[in-house]
Amino acid sequence: MLQQLRQLAVRLAVPAVAVTFDPHPIAILRPEFTPPILTTLLDRIQLLRDAGVDDVVVLPVTRELLQMRPQQFFQEVVLNHFQARGLVEGPNFHFGRNREGNVQLLRTLCHSAGLEFQEVPAISNAGEMISSSLIRELLSQRSLHAATQLLGHPYRIRGTVQHGAERGRTLGFPTANLGDVPNLIPAHGVYAGVSHIEGCTFPAAVSIGPNPTFADQRLKIECHFPGFAGNLYDQEIAVDLLAEIRPLRSFASVTELVQQITTDIRTCQELASAWITRSSAESTGH
Repeated sequence: MLQQLRQLAVRLAVPAVAVTFDPHPIAILRPEFTPPILTTLLDRIQLLRDAGVDDVVVLPVTRELLQMRPQQFFQEVVLNHFQARGLVEGPNFHFGRNREGNVQLLRTLCHSAGLEFQEVPAISNAGEMISSSLIRELLSQRSLHAATQLLGHPYRIRGTVQHGAERGRTLGFPTANLGDVPNLIPAHGVYAGVSHIEGCTFPAAVSIGPNPTFADQRLKIECHFPGFAGNLYDQEIAVDLLAEIRPLRSFASVTELVQQITTDIRTCQELASAWITRSSAESTGH
């Protein structure tokens, strides 16, 4: 969709602008049914910019906006506010009060106003349309690899480093405990990842879930960054998850747990190093 948007913008000699809505309309109409987000607004904007758009506009979702009839939305938002010359949309886009407007109506309104309209067909995976709902399901079913393939990039969790039991430090593996994570937390397990901290990229060994060996059933996100030494408390950090290493399990002794953590960290370092090398080569075109 963004590729077609850029091509259309070049042909019309206008900026390519991506419009994103925030918050999710359900958060306004039926907040109790709001699905967990996959990306924070900050990360969403950055992903859109990385895809090559000239600008990103966040359209605040309010009850007033949601009560607009489709024709009013098109006139006031598309024509008057954005002064659009062309639109690119997917097949399942709805707009206006009670989702009355669809892609067919949007096409008709664009043609009537002299705007070029392009509809991008849905992309399917094994016959199922790729959607945020499908990706949420995969992440919740411990299918990080499949979710990453559909996303086109590693799945990112973002949170604030909080004080924990400091059990990892006593075992020789200090961890940053992430709290206030706004987006969907994947299924319990040990994951390999990378994180950008103080201008450098570090491998990350991430444990999501309880600590069964110590009978601690609290949900935690514990991140160990090999090679990093510093104080991260109260800082917001992001971790890009690359692969699931193993499920969580209880160990017969602390010694056995430490041996497994050592193996996990080595595996995470290898996966992170390979990902960093590949990403660097792709960014330089080699």
